[in-house]
Amino acid sequence: QVQLVESGGGLVQAGGSLRLSCAASGSIFRINNMGWYRQAPGMQRELVATITSGANTNYADSVKGRFTISRDNTKNTQYLQMNSLKPEDTAVYYCNVDVVTFKNSRFSTWGQGTQVTVSS
Repeated sequence: QVQLVESGGGLVQAGGSLRLSCAASGSIFRINNMGWYRQAPGMQRELVATITSGANTNYADSVKGRFTISRDNTKNTQYLQMNSLKPEDTAVYYCNVDVVTFKNSRFSTWGQGTQVTVSS
């Protein structure tokens, strides 16, 4: 019984900023990897950024230097700070979490998605 709730999406002009959040709740013993993915209309879902339990990060080349992924382990929450947004960043953004439950099961689960639209 694990759920992810995303927030922070919206409409912004090119050059603006948004911060996405993803809060995990339920029977969570620990969280290993976390990440953000996005999918534009007619396109495949692509990796945006990941962060490990040791705080190692990885970014897609298209967002490197503009986006920052972080996590707050006390709140079981991850964030994606997006600066200098471009129209090509427009997509539905999904968070992903790799969890271990109190029943000793391990699985990956997805958030519901949040729309980010960047106007020119």
